[in-house]
Parts: sequence; structure tokens; C-alpha cells
Amino acid sequence: MKTLNYITYQTFPASTANSLQTISHLNHFSLKGWRVRLFFPLREVGSTDNVDELKDLRRAVLDQDLSSIFRLIGTNTKTRHLFNELRKAVLEKNLHSIFRVIQAIDGNENIDLIRYAMEYDFKEFLIMPPAYYKGNTEEGVFDFYSKLIKALPKMKIILYNFEKLSGYKFSAEAVIKLVKIFPNNIIGCKDSSYNLFEKLKLPNFLMFPGSEAKLLKGLELGCSGCISAVTNVTHSLARKVFDDFETKKIQTKNDQLINVRETFDQYNLISALHSFLATRDKNFKNVHTYFVPSEVENPIVPSKKENYKTYIEYPKVIGKKYDKILIDGRARQFCSEFCIPYLNEGGLVFFHDFWMNERGRYREVALKHYNEVASIVNSNQTLVILQPK
Repeated sequence: MKTLNYITYQTFPASTANSLQTISHLNHFSLKGWRVRLFFPLREVGSTDNVDELKDLRRAVLDQDLSSIFRLIGTNTKTRHLFNELRKAVLEKNLHSIFRVIQAIDGNENIDLIRYAMEYDFKEFLIMPPAYYKGNTEEGVFDFYSKLIKALPKMKIILYNFEKLSGYKFSAEAVIKLVKIFPNNIIGCKDSSYNLFEKLKLPNFLMFPGSEAKLLKGLELGCSGCISAVTNVTHSLARKVFDDFETKKIQTKNDQLINVRETFDQYNLISALHSFLATRDKNFKNVHTYFVPSEVENPIVPSKKENYKTYIEYPKVIGKKYDKILIDGRARQFCSEFCIPYLNEGGLVFFHDFWMNERGRYREVALKHYNEVASIVNSNQTLVILQPK
């Protein structure tokens, strides 16, 4: 049996997005037949590795009003990391507010979740190509949608064109090919890369730019509207712009709508949105990720090695060697240094957020000791696979 040793500095479990995400991950590995062991070198009051307590928490989360814990806003929310039972419960609790399905852990889970949603009369799904790999090809993306439609021939898909997140930008030719072969399934596109909405014109095909700042321009070009997370704030303005266009009235709110959207665009969009909404509703403070006010010059405070010494050196306490180690917590560069003797021959280190611009400290330390094997760079979830020199 494969073993996953999970070392965490957090209070665990807790009713926070990170803790629930961790339970999701552990549940996934457990279902795959792994033995999961939890370690708390900096154990805080309330932390537990009692599996029964974790199961109780998981059941409690499924039974309560999920809208008070998870608000499904924007592509960068952590809903894509949740175990499928929780996604299904969210669907049941939010039948009138969810339009799209976040990608699941693998293709079969995607199909399972969409099939479940269709039982609740969901018909249209906004679906992005797989965002897990660098260098998606048109052939691979076509195959991805083909498999979904083959498994669920009645589903309607709005393509999600968002190169910044998925690493893949739809060409007009790729969209035309999908529409030609699946005319009853591929019904539209959300264009957040903005290379399609001005030029691509197909009969009976819905086009939505991904920003309110482009709503009026899109309508003038024949688009159907816009799809944007920020309409959680701008909905009244966006509705006014849309209605005035439809009734051929003089536009009085478009400049204001653009100004509000461009204000959010100055920051990490989803984090800024969550933070703004948290000023009105405290439940948004449970949503990952949370924005640090702009007067803080560097919102990411580096971990000091001396503060996490026990955590960094905990592999020594366990006393085992590993084929693979994932680093995704505090003091990551120091963890990468310390864990080298605990890798088996040919072992690999997976280092999350390695290529984030503001975290050069990771690269400065780790690349002294490791060679890069592979990377995911063109994504907000960057990752590097490293092997000791």
C-alpha cells in the first residue's frame, strides 16, 4: 500500500477553505487506496489526526447550509479542489445561482459531476480546457470536449477561453471545428482572452466577453452579453447598460461600469472581489484567497526559518525516505533544502507556486540544490518538479 505522510502547520481540521481543501485531498488519496498519515509538528489547540473526527466534520459540512461556507465566485476559487460529494451538495443547495462546473480532479469526476447536475435540470455548462498541463494542443483540447459530449450527449457547452489560467487560447479555427462537429452541444464561448469576441461570428452561437468593460462594445458587435465574476458587485450597472442597449436608450452608466471593473483589475481580481464582499458579508472571510490591502508593499510575508524549525525538520522525526515529496506550505525553500537526504535515489520534489514572480526566494534557494525536470508556468497555479543535483 502506498503511503502519504501529510505534514501541516495549520490548526486542523477547521471550517476554513484551506482545511476543507486538505480534507478533500486526503479523501481523494484514501479513495485511491493510499494510507494517509497526518503529522502536526507545530500542533495547535484543536488539531487532530483522528480519522473519525475528520469524517464527522466532512459529514457536518455536507449537511449544513453550504452557502455560508463556499461562495462560488470566479475561476480562481477553491471549489475546483473540493471532493465531489461536496460539489454535489453545493449544487443541491445553490440550484438557482450556479451556472458552471469547475473542473474536477480527473475526467471521470468531471463527467460524474455534470451528470449529477443534469439530474437537477442543469443544461448549460461553462467548461475550460484542462489547466493541469503546459502546452495543451488543439488536438488534445478537441479530444477533451469530444469525450465529455460522447459521455453526455445532451449537455450544452459554453467554451471558456482563458489562456492566463488554462495555458491554452482558443483559435477561431478550433472553435469552428468544435461547432461544426458538435452543433447541438457547443453553443457559445466566454472569451476572457479577448481574441474572439470581436471577430468570430457563427450562426446561433452565443459570445460573451469576460469583462463588463467590454459589455457595450460586445453588444454592438453582436455578442449576447458578458459573463464576469465581478457582476456580483456591478450587476445593477451591467443590467442598466444591457437594457439601455436593447431599448436603444442613451447610455448613462457605461463609463461608471468600466471604472468599477478597471478598479478591480488593478489587483488580483478574485481576491479583491472576495475582500470587497467581505466588508458586507463576514462569510466571505472563509473564502480563499483573501486580499491584503494595497498599503502593504509586499502582501506575502516570507516565513522565517527559525519560526518553523520543527516543521521544516519533521521528516527527521518520521525517519523515512520518499519517492516523491510535495512542498506546499510555509518556509518552502527551507523545506526543499532539508528534505534532500530523505529522497530515495531518483526521487522528485514537487514545489507549488515556484514560478510566482513575487516569490523569487524559492528559486534562489532551491535551484542551488536541484535541477528542473518539468514545470507548469503559464497558470496561476505554477509548479516545478525538481531532482537533486
